[in-house]
Amino acid sequence: MLAQYLDINPEVKAALDAGRPVVALESTIISHGMPYPQNVETALKVEQIIRDNGAIPATIAILNGRLKVGMTHDEIEYLGKAGQAVIKTSRRDIPFIVAQKADGATTVASTMILADMAGIKVFATGGIGGVHRGAQETFDISADLQELANTEVAVVCAGAKSILDIGLTLEYLETQGVAVVGYQTEKVPAFYTRESDFNVDYRLDDPKQIADAMAAKWQMGLKGGVVVTNPIPEQHALDKAMIDQVIKNAVVEMEEKGISGKASTPFLLAKVAEKTEGCSLAANIALVFNNAKLASQIACEFYQ
Repeated sequence: MLAQYLDINPEVKAALDAGRPVVALESTIISHGMPYPQNVETALKVEQIIRDNGAIPATIAILNGRLKVGMTHDEIEYLGKAGQAVIKTSRRDIPFIVAQKADGATTVASTMILADMAGIKVFATGGIGGVHRGAQETFDISADLQELANTEVAVVCAGAKSILDIGLTLEYLETQGVAVVGYQTEKVPAFYTRESDFNVDYRLDDPKQIADAMAAKWQMGLKGGVVVTNPIPEQHALDKAMIDQVIKNAVVEMEEKGISGKASTPFLLAKVAEKTEGCSLAANIALVFNNAKLASQIACEFYQ
Protein backbone atom coordinates (compact mmCIF):
# COMPACT_ATOMS: atom_id res chain seq x y z
CA MET A 1 0.00 0.00 0.00
CA LEU A 2 2.80 2.42 0.89
CA ALA A 3 4.33 2.14 -2.59
CA GLN A 4 1.35 3.95 -4.15
CA TYR A 5 2.36 7.11 -2.24
CA LEU A 6 6.13 6.85 -1.77
CA ASP A 7 8.88 7.62 -4.30
CA ILE A 8 12.37 6.67 -3.15
CA ASN A 9 15.11 8.10 -5.36
CA PRO A 10 16.90 5.22 -7.16
CA GLU A 11 20.30 6.19 -5.71
CA VAL A 12 18.85 6.31 -2.19
CA LYS A 13 17.03 2.99 -2.67
CA ALA A 14 20.17 1.29 -3.98
CA ALA A 15 22.12 2.50 -0.93
CA LEU A 16 19.42 1.32 1.50
CA ASP A 17 19.13 -2.06 -0.21
CA ALA A 18 22.91 -2.49 0.04
CA GLY A 19 23.03 -1.39 3.70
CA ARG A 20 25.03 1.73 2.93
CA PRO A 21 24.70 4.95 4.99
CA VAL A 22 21.96 7.41 4.08
CA VAL A 23 21.18 10.75 5.76
CA ALA A 24 17.73 12.35 5.53
CA LEU A 25 17.32 16.12 5.09
CA GLU A 26 14.22 18.27 5.59
CA SER A 27 12.82 20.71 3.03
CA THR A 28 11.20 23.44 5.16
CA ILE A 29 14.64 25.02 5.43
CA ILE A 30 14.57 25.33 1.62
CA SER A 31 11.06 26.75 1.25
CA HIS A 32 10.72 28.76 4.47
CA GLY A 33 14.24 29.06 5.89
CA MET A 34 15.99 31.44 3.51
CA PRO A 35 15.47 33.32 0.22
CA TYR A 36 16.13 32.04 -3.31
CA PRO A 37 18.74 31.31 -4.64
CA GLN A 38 20.60 31.00 -1.33
CA ASN A 39 18.18 28.28 -0.22
CA VAL A 40 18.95 26.07 -3.22
CA GLU A 41 22.70 26.71 -3.02
CA THR A 42 22.65 25.75 0.68
CA ALA A 43 20.56 22.61 0.08
CA LEU A 44 22.91 21.37 -2.64
CA LYS A 45 25.98 22.17 -0.53
CA VAL A 46 24.53 20.19 2.39
CA GLU A 47 24.00 17.22 0.08
CA GLN A 48 27.61 17.51 -1.10
CA ILE A 49 28.92 17.59 2.48
CA ILE A 50 27.07 14.35 3.17
CA ARG A 51 28.60 12.75 0.07
CA ASP A 52 32.06 14.00 1.03
CA ASN A 53 31.67 12.26 4.38
CA GLY A 54 30.75 8.86 2.97
CA ALA A 55 26.93 8.85 2.99
CA ILE A 56 24.11 9.36 0.49
CA PRO A 57 21.81 12.39 0.99
CA ALA A 58 18.03 12.05 0.86
CA THR A 59 16.30 15.43 0.83
CA ILE A 60 12.61 14.87 1.61
CA ALA A 61 9.46 16.71 0.50
CA ILE A 62 6.00 16.15 -0.98
CA LEU A 63 5.66 17.12 -4.64
CA ASN A 64 2.38 16.87 -6.54
CA GLY A 65 1.10 14.64 -3.76
CA ARG A 66 4.02 12.19 -3.96
CA LEU A 67 6.16 11.49 -0.90
CA LYS A 68 9.68 12.16 -2.18
CA VAL A 69 12.61 10.57 -0.33
CA GLY A 70 15.65 11.83 -2.21
CA MET A 71 15.09 14.79 -4.52
CA THR A 72 16.76 15.63 -7.82
CA HIS A 73 18.55 18.94 -8.31
CA ASP A 74 15.65 20.11 -10.49
CA GLU A 75 13.14 19.27 -7.74
CA ILE A 76 15.19 21.18 -5.16
CA GLU A 77 15.37 24.14 -7.57
CA TYR A 78 11.60 24.02 -8.03
CA LEU A 79 10.99 23.96 -4.28
CA GLY A 80 13.44 26.79 -3.69
CA LYS A 81 11.78 29.03 -6.28
CA ALA A 82 8.28 28.24 -4.95
CA GLY A 83 9.39 29.26 -1.46
CA GLN A 84 6.67 30.02 1.07
CA ALA A 85 3.94 29.22 -1.47
CA VAL A 86 4.71 25.59 -0.58
CA ILE A 87 2.74 24.30 2.41
CA LYS A 88 4.75 23.78 5.58
CA THR A 89 3.87 20.16 6.33
CA SER A 90 3.84 18.34 9.67
CA ARG A 91 2.29 14.97 10.58
CA ARG A 92 -1.32 16.16 10.54
CA ASP A 93 -0.95 17.73 7.09
CA ILE A 94 0.54 14.80 5.17
CA PRO A 95 -2.69 13.01 4.11
CA PHE A 96 -4.31 16.24 2.94
CA ILE A 97 -1.30 17.35 0.90
CA VAL A 98 -1.16 13.90 -0.68
CA ALA A 99 -4.90 13.68 -1.39
CA GLN A 100 -4.93 17.15 -2.96
CA LYS A 101 -1.80 16.37 -5.01
CA ALA A 102 -0.22 19.50 -3.57
CA ASP A 103 3.38 20.43 -2.68
CA GLY A 104 4.59 20.23 0.90
CA ALA A 105 7.86 21.15 2.59
CA THR A 106 8.60 18.76 5.44
CA THR A 107 9.31 19.83 9.01
CA VAL A 108 11.38 17.78 11.46
CA ALA A 109 8.32 15.68 12.36
CA SER A 110 7.22 14.89 8.81
CA THR A 111 10.79 14.33 7.62
CA MET A 112 11.19 11.76 10.40
CA ILE A 113 7.99 10.03 9.30
CA LEU A 114 8.98 9.79 5.64
CA ALA A 115 12.55 8.79 6.51
CA ASP A 116 11.18 6.01 8.70
CA MET A 117 8.89 4.84 5.89
CA ALA A 118 11.96 4.49 3.67
CA GLY A 119 14.12 2.87 6.37
CA ILE A 120 16.48 5.83 6.97
CA LYS A 121 17.70 6.08 10.56
CA VAL A 122 19.74 9.32 10.62
CA PHE A 123 18.47 12.81 9.86
CA ALA A 124 20.39 16.12 9.84
CA THR A 125 18.62 19.43 10.41
CA GLY A 126 19.27 22.88 11.87
CA GLY A 127 17.27 22.84 15.08
CA ILE A 128 14.30 20.89 16.37
CA GLY A 129 10.97 22.46 17.30
CA GLY A 130 9.92 22.43 20.91
CA VAL A 131 7.89 24.10 23.61
CA HIS A 132 7.28 27.74 22.73
CA ARG A 133 7.78 30.54 25.22
CA GLY A 134 4.54 31.16 27.07
CA ALA A 135 3.27 27.64 26.37
CA GLN A 136 1.81 27.54 29.90
CA GLU A 137 -0.98 29.71 28.45
CA THR A 138 -0.93 28.86 24.73
CA PHE A 139 -0.10 25.12 24.81
CA ASP A 140 2.03 25.82 21.71
CA ILE A 141 4.22 22.71 21.54
CA SER A 142 5.84 21.49 18.33
CA ALA A 143 4.73 18.17 16.89
CA ASP A 144 8.47 17.43 16.51
CA LEU A 145 8.62 16.40 20.17
CA GLN A 146 5.84 13.84 19.94
CA GLU A 147 7.40 12.44 16.78
CA LEU A 148 10.71 12.03 18.59
CA ALA A 149 8.83 10.02 21.22
CA ASN A 150 7.46 7.58 18.64
CA THR A 151 9.58 7.42 15.48
CA GLU A 152 12.88 5.56 15.31
CA VAL A 153 15.13 8.18 13.73
CA ALA A 154 18.13 9.97 15.23
CA VAL A 155 17.96 13.73 14.68
CA VAL A 156 21.27 15.60 14.54
CA CYS A 157 20.71 19.28 15.34
CA ALA A 158 22.20 22.34 17.02
CA GLY A 159 19.65 21.99 19.82
CA ALA A 160 16.16 23.47 19.96
CA LYS A 161 15.72 26.75 18.14
CA SER A 162 16.69 29.69 20.36
CA ILE A 163 13.24 31.22 19.98
CA LEU A 164 11.82 28.37 22.12
CA ASP A 165 11.73 27.63 25.84
CA ILE A 166 14.66 25.23 26.00
CA GLY A 167 14.07 24.19 29.62
CA LEU A 168 10.46 23.18 29.01
CA THR A 169 11.45 21.45 25.76
CA LEU A 170 13.93 19.28 27.66
CA GLU A 171 11.31 18.50 30.34
CA TYR A 172 8.88 17.37 27.64
CA LEU A 173 11.49 15.15 25.99
CA GLU A 174 12.37 13.61 29.35
CA THR A 175 8.71 12.79 29.99
CA GLN A 176 8.55 11.08 26.59
CA GLY A 177 11.71 9.07 27.24
CA VAL A 178 13.75 10.78 24.53
CA ALA A 179 17.46 11.08 25.32
CA VAL A 180 19.29 14.30 24.50
CA VAL A 181 22.90 13.54 23.59
CA GLY A 182 25.60 16.20 23.55
CA TYR A 183 28.30 15.61 20.95
CA GLN A 184 31.53 16.61 22.70
CA THR A 185 29.55 18.88 25.05
CA GLU A 186 27.85 18.64 28.42
CA LYS A 187 25.63 21.67 27.81
CA VAL A 188 22.64 21.73 25.46
CA PRO A 189 23.54 24.08 22.60
CA ALA A 190 21.04 26.85 21.86
CA PHE A 191 21.11 26.95 18.06
CA TYR A 192 22.92 30.27 17.43
CA THR A 193 25.06 29.85 20.55
CA ARG A 194 27.16 26.92 21.71
CA GLU A 195 25.68 26.62 25.18
CA SER A 196 22.47 27.10 27.12
CA ASP A 197 21.97 26.89 30.86
CA PHE A 198 20.90 23.24 30.63
CA ASN A 199 22.78 19.95 30.66
CA VAL A 200 22.45 17.13 28.14
CA ASP A 201 21.47 13.64 29.30
CA TYR A 202 24.63 12.04 27.92
CA ARG A 203 27.87 13.46 26.59
CA LEU A 204 29.33 11.25 23.85
CA ASP A 205 32.56 12.23 22.12
CA ASP A 206 32.64 9.81 19.20
CA PRO A 207 30.14 9.12 16.38
CA LYS A 208 30.53 5.37 16.98
CA GLN A 209 29.33 5.75 20.59
CA ILE A 210 26.21 7.48 19.31
CA ALA A 211 25.59 4.83 16.63
CA ASP A 212 26.06 2.03 19.18
CA ALA A 213 23.49 3.63 21.53
CA MET A 214 21.00 3.98 18.66
CA ALA A 215 21.44 0.33 17.70
CA ALA A 216 21.05 -0.86 21.29
CA LYS A 217 17.88 1.22 21.77
CA TRP A 218 16.10 -0.08 18.70
CA GLN A 219 17.34 -3.66 18.94
CA MET A 220 15.77 -3.81 22.40
CA GLY A 221 12.46 -2.60 20.99
CA LEU A 222 12.56 0.78 22.73
CA LYS A 223 10.56 2.99 20.40
CA GLY A 224 11.27 6.61 19.63
CA GLY A 225 14.14 8.70 18.36
CA VAL A 226 17.30 10.23 19.75
CA VAL A 227 18.23 13.92 19.79
CA VAL A 228 21.92 14.44 19.00
CA THR A 229 22.92 18.02 19.76
CA ASN A 230 25.96 19.42 17.99
CA PRO A 231 27.14 22.93 18.94
CA ILE A 232 27.52 25.51 16.19
CA PRO A 233 31.24 25.95 15.28
CA GLU A 234 32.78 28.55 17.57
CA GLN A 235 33.76 30.95 14.81
CA HIS A 236 30.12 31.18 13.65
CA ALA A 237 28.41 31.43 17.07
CA LEU A 238 26.56 34.63 17.98
CA ASP A 239 26.75 36.55 21.25
CA LYS A 240 24.29 35.00 23.72
CA ALA A 241 23.18 38.23 25.41
CA MET A 242 22.58 39.92 22.08
CA ILE A 243 20.59 37.05 20.55
CA ASP A 244 18.52 36.60 23.72
CA GLN A 245 17.46 40.26 23.62
CA VAL A 246 16.65 40.13 19.91
CA ILE A 247 14.48 37.05 20.44
CA LYS A 248 12.73 38.55 23.45
CA ASN A 249 11.79 41.63 21.42
CA ALA A 250 10.68 39.50 18.46
CA VAL A 251 8.41 37.39 20.68
CA VAL A 252 6.73 40.54 22.03
CA GLU A 253 6.15 41.80 18.46
CA MET A 254 4.77 38.41 17.38
CA GLU A 255 2.28 38.40 20.26
CA GLU A 256 1.20 41.96 19.47
CA LYS A 257 0.51 40.93 15.87
CA GLY A 258 -1.41 37.81 16.94
CA ILE A 259 0.87 35.43 15.05
CA SER A 260 0.78 31.83 16.31
CA GLY A 261 0.96 28.17 15.28
CA LYS A 262 3.02 27.15 12.26
CA ALA A 263 3.51 30.81 11.25
CA SER A 264 5.35 31.67 14.47
CA THR A 265 8.72 30.03 13.75
CA PRO A 266 9.21 31.56 10.25
CA PHE A 267 8.19 34.99 11.63
CA LEU A 268 10.62 34.81 14.54
CA LEU A 269 13.52 33.51 12.45
CA ALA A 270 12.95 36.23 9.84
CA LYS A 271 12.80 38.90 12.55
CA VAL A 272 16.02 37.61 14.12
CA ALA A 273 17.73 37.66 10.70
CA GLU A 274 16.57 41.25 10.17
CA LYS A 275 17.74 42.48 13.57
CA THR A 276 21.12 40.74 13.34
CA GLU A 277 21.65 42.13 9.82
CA GLY A 278 21.92 38.66 8.34
CA CYS A 279 24.38 37.26 10.88
CA SER A 280 21.81 34.76 12.15
CA LEU A 281 21.24 33.42 8.63
CA ALA A 282 24.99 32.90 8.14
CA ALA A 283 25.10 31.12 11.52
CA ASN A 284 22.11 28.98 10.53
CA ILE A 285 23.85 27.85 7.35
CA ALA A 286 27.10 27.09 9.19
CA LEU A 287 25.40 24.94 11.81
CA VAL A 288 23.44 23.00 9.18
CA PHE A 289 26.71 22.20 7.38
CA ASN A 290 28.23 21.11 10.69
CA ASN A 291 25.26 18.87 11.49
CA ALA A 292 25.32 17.27 8.04
CA LYS A 293 28.95 16.25 8.58
CA LEU A 294 28.28 14.70 12.00
CA ALA A 295 25.12 12.95 10.78
CA SER A 296 27.11 11.37 7.96
CA GLN A 297 29.76 10.13 10.39
CA ILE A 298 27.08 8.63 12.65
CA ALA A 299 25.32 7.00 9.68
CA CYS A 300 28.60 5.48 8.47
CA GLU A 301 29.16 3.93 11.90
CA PHE A 302 25.53 2.80 12.24
CA TYR A 303 25.47 1.04 8.87
CA GLN A 304 28.83 -0.74 9.31
